[in-house]
Amino acid sequence: MKSPQLLHEPVTPADSSALSTWRDRWLLWRDRLVATPGFRRRAAAFVLTRPIARRRSRELFDLVAGFVYSQVLLACVRLRVFELLAEGPQQISTLAPRLGLAPDAALRLLEAAVSLRLVERRANDRFGLGPLGAPMVGNAGLAAMVEHHAALYADLRDPVALLRGETDGAALAAYWPYAGATLPAAVADERVAAYSALMSASQPLVAEQVLAAYDFGRHRCLLDVGGGEGAFIASVAAQAPRLRLMLFDLPAVAARARSALQRQGLQARVEVHGGDFLSDALPQGADLASLVRVIHDHDDARAMAILRAVHRALPVGGTLLLAEPMAGTVGAEPMGAAYFGFYLLAMGRGRPRSQGELRSMLHAAGFGAVRELPTAMPLQTRLLQARVNTASKM
Repeated sequence: MKSPQLLHEPVTPADSSALSTWRDRWLLWRDRLVATPGFRRRAAAFVLTRPIARRRSRELFDLVAGFVYSQVLLACVRLRVFELLAEGPQQISTLAPRLGLAPDAALRLLEAAVSLRLVERRANDRFGLGPLGAPMVGNAGLAAMVEHHAALYADLRDPVALLRGETDGAALAAYWPYAGATLPAAVADERVAAYSALMSASQPLVAEQVLAAYDFGRHRCLLDVGGGEGAFIASVAAQAPRLRLMLFDLPAVAARARSALQRQGLQARVEVHGGDFLSDALPQGADLASLVRVIHDHDDARAMAILRAVHRALPVGGTLLLAEPMAGTVGAEPMGAAYFGFYLLAMGRGRPRSQGELRSMLHAAGFGAVRELPTAMPLQTRLLQARVNTASKM
């Protein structure tokens, strides 16, 4: 038997290789066993393995049926089921005419929604909001995302062709026109209206997380890069009334931001700049910059160009906040690799990145002191803070 100190010796490459070989052999044996119909039948019948077999069968079926589930949600959004049930529990005889459906069709939809926990059955044959339906009430951003997925599903109708580059991904690429544009700054207003409106509607979901995690009042000027129609910067303005504000986005988007900010009475507080952050210099004067859901929309070379542009615009000691959903988020792994992986593939540009990858990119762009600031809902967004040091400006 080895002495206690030998038990803590580092594993040598040869030992590591041997462990890997044994693990690979065990996993190969396990996979072949589980793939055997006879084993699956015995596992489903045996009292100790039956719960595992049933859970994995349910998980696999949910993957098969996922599209149907999402369409049930879409129907509820389009028919305003959640808003109607927010008034109080109602019977099908009351709901059906309000939904514009025959009673049997309304019942079919409501029963499907019950199975997905969007709706709940209540006393006296009534239906009320479920635990997953209640958060949809008044949530314009989430409803807009549900509607928006019609374009994504159109591009995913043949996922193998999409992976092979044999489809043009026309629906989503058209929705995000800057993604494939040779000159993004030349994209006209009518082409940016839809995606700008979607980003504005969904921005509060992210802004709430960022504002709760960081005190913007400690700075004198914020530059929001890729700030869209100004939804995020308007939220910051409410939290930090003394903070000077600047927004930078494509000229057509910047024009929409000016109008939106004017409607909110913020035109005097926010300087709006139009341009292309891949080719135009960013405005100077800010000691804080933010990139909110920007970097994952771009491939590595463009993402690095954006980070370097922000680094050039900030002074020594300046701070960058990078907020976006990240691959590898514990408890939300499918969100990064599966959802954003294929969403961005259909869009035609960008990829999900882990916190580690983003840290490396920030360091390569000249930033230091990179750290994560915890957010309440990491699935929605995670937040990295980085600083400009003296050496990187020399």
